[in-house]
Amino acid sequence: MIVRNVFRSLYLSSISNSRSMASVIKLNVNDTDTKAAVLKAVSSLQAGNVIAVPTDTIYGVAALAQDINAVKKLYAVKGRNGHNPIAICVSNVQDLFRWSHVTVTQDLLNDLLPGAVTLVFRRKPELNPEFNPFTDLIGIRIPNYPFVQQIAAAAGSPVALTSANISAAKSTLCVEEFENLWPHLDLVFDGGIIGDSEEARLGSTVINLSVPGQFTIIRPGSVYQKTVDILKNKYGLKEFR
Repeated sequence: MIVRNVFRSLYLSSISNSRSMASVIKLNVNDTDTKAAVLKAVSSLQAGNVIAVPTDTIYGVAALAQDINAVKKLYAVKGRNGHNPIAICVSNVQDLFRWSHVTVTQDLLNDLLPGAVTLVFRRKPELNPEFNPFTDLIGIRIPNYPFVQQIAAAAGSPVALTSANISAAKSTLCVEEFENLWPHLDLVFDGGIIGDSEEARLGSTVINLSVPGQFTIIRPGSVYQKTVDILKNKYGLKEFR
C-alpha cells in the first residue's frame, strides 16, 4: 500500500507539473445538442488525457482504454495499480461483442442496456493487454446518459470509466466533491447534481455473466433487484453465489 501511494504521488506530481488545473465545462442537461462538448471530450481523450464526466449513476473519470499512457494516468488518479479492474464504456450493444465473449442473448442485453449496470464477460485479445492486466474478464457499461454514449461513439475506441474518487473513497454526485482530483484532469464536465441521497452513491450494479447460464452479483449497486428479476424470471439464469 505504501509503495503504491508513493508511486501515485510521484506520477501525479509529474502530471501536475506539466499542466494547469482542469477546465470545467458546464453541461446543459436539457440541451440535446451537445456536439461541441462531445468534440472537446474526444479531442482530450485522444490526446491521452483523463477527463471527468457525469453518468446515469455517479461522476466518473475516463481515459481511452487502448492508450497505454492514458491508462497509467487513470490508474494513478484512482490510486490503483491494475489489480482492481476498471470497466470500459461503449456506445451500443454491438460493441460488447467486439471486446468480449458474450454469453447471453442480445435480447437480454437490450433489456439491461443502456442502464445502470456493468456486465462482466471474458475479454477478447483485441483489448489493450496492459489494461486490467491481471484478469481475463472485462466489465462493460453503456450508461443511460446520452452525453457519455456520444463520447464513446465518437472516440471509436472503448473508454475506460471508473468513479471520480480515490479508490475506497466515497463516490461523487457533483463536481465539487472531487475537486481534489481536478489538478490531475484535463477537463471536468459539470452536469450538475446527479442524485440527492446516499443511495444515489451506490453506482452501477455489477454482474458477472462470463459463465453461460448463470450470473454472480459482484456489486449490488443501484438496480440490484430489477436486474436480478430480469436475469432470473425472464431469462432463467441461475444465481451463483
